[in-house]
Amino acid sequence: MPTGCLPVIRARSTQHPTTQHPIHTMAEKDQRFSSRLGLLLSVLGIAVGTGNIWRFPRIAATNSGDAGAGAFLFAWLIFLLIWSVPLIIAEYALGRKGRMGVVGTIAKIAGPGKGWMGAFIAFVATAIMFYYSVVAGWCVYYFTQMVANPLPIDVASSTAIWEGFQGSMLPIVFHGLAMGVGAIIVINGIKSIERANKILIPSLLVIVLISLVRAVTLDGSGEGIAFLFTPDWATLSNPRVWLEALTQNAWDTGAGWGMILTYGAYMHAKHGVVKNSVITGFGNNLVSLLAAITIFGTVFAVLGAEMSRPEVLEIMRTSGPAATGLTFIWMPQLFAKMAFGNPLAIMFFLGLAFAAFSSLISMIELSTRILVDMGITRRKAVIYICGISFLMGVPSAVNLTFFGNQDFVWGVALMISGAFMAYAVNKYGVSVFRQEAIDDIEGDWKAGAKWDVIMRWLVPAQAVVLLVWWFWLSATAYAPDTWFNPLDPYSVATVTLQWAIVLGLFYWGNKWMVKRTLGEGAFE
Repeated sequence: MPTGCLPVIRARSTQHPTTQHPIHTMAEKDQRFSSRLGLLLSVLGIAVGTGNIWRFPRIAATNSGDAGAGAFLFAWLIFLLIWSVPLIIAEYALGRKGRMGVVGTIAKIAGPGKGWMGAFIAFVATAIMFYYSVVAGWCVYYFTQMVANPLPIDVASSTAIWEGFQGSMLPIVFHGLAMGVGAIIVINGIKSIERANKILIPSLLVIVLISLVRAVTLDGSGEGIAFLFTPDWATLSNPRVWLEALTQNAWDTGAGWGMILTYGAYMHAKHGVVKNSVITGFGNNLVSLLAAITIFGTVFAVLGAEMSRPEVLEIMRTSGPAATGLTFIWMPQLFAKMAFGNPLAIMFFLGLAFAAFSSLISMIELSTRILVDMGITRRKAVIYICGISFLMGVPSAVNLTFFGNQDFVWGVALMISGAFMAYAVNKYGVSVFRQEAIDDIEGDWKAGAKWDVIMRWLVPAQAVVLLVWWFWLSATAYAPDTWFNPLDPYSVATVTLQWAIVLGLFYWGNKWMVKRTLGEGAFE
């Protein structure tokens, strides 16, 4: 931590704790990543996950126009520059400066009365974890299927595997298995997380590259790749495309989730912020593009010879609710068409499982660190978090409509999380924060005054404008008959109701949370 950093935080947030947490909590604060490589691989573990391989291709497909998905990619890249990378810079710096979890750091930086904002940021990531663990379970299940059974050679047999799995109780079993493995890794602290990611991430990247090479050599894959990059500019008049582009970029990179902030609490003071943030953001989005090339190339190669483009696109957009089956239905067929397909399929779904676990453990760590900051032992915190998360994830495991609702509600809520991050930095003083916590490391790039402008104006404006735009058009044009129905899984009402309940609970319990985290004197 930079010299004089902590006293400045306390002076600005008027905190004078009068109680001390137990020794185990102090020991948590002394943990650090062993190296910059370990930090980068762990943060890439947050960013490079099934959000790239499972979620990004289906979001690109569902937001494409008749001519292609290139306009969506354009919006997605814009948000990388004016949303994700600036927020990643803020998260690294907040974590390194605050040396606590999300609640404690936001309360330090923005003041103890704003701890509820940190709690909401943390809950959004945790709510995503509830169903993300389900996806991790899917990945493990498909890995076992690739090991035990022949590859499906056509659409019907591949779809039958997916639908048979979803129609059984196995999604609950594998959801529980995923949470259990995540708990085992996180329970031993940041060193265990770092060791796991040093294996998971390089293995995943090698497997993605092998899959990509084979996909682009399939006959007919070029049309799918061309469609992915061809812009249909008319789609940009649809606010949902911009909304999905922003939330997907947040999904891709982990920006605004609080997980990078949590890992930032374990980074060495000598490690810079800006270079790490650029590597994290651009490296992650590159993996998303490689995954999309693989998926689009595969689908067009498999179906292009017997179907028209509109028919192919319709299948891509409807492979399960919100196209959740896209990766799982089409990837096995990719491997069925190549030499050594079985071992490559095993490698791919193992890599996909690795991607899922690298992100899942960061979500578990985020919630765990908050409880540890409150004085709970790490072991108990992990047990509490994983036990509750398993129960909360069961509805998504058994009902894909509920799964789609949660993905929609809390994916959109990432905009609120990002706005709260920006608010905390602005409350502290954005220029002062940059000078003290970002542009203070020799040899690192400087964020400069342009970062101040983005955090002060652009990040809050993006959240407000896109949300208001979407709410208005949903009520007046897209769903005038259902926008007010909270039981409709994709309505304005279901989003605002779930957000309001969570925000109300955390606002009501703010004083208790902050006192448990920062000490009894936090509000003096």
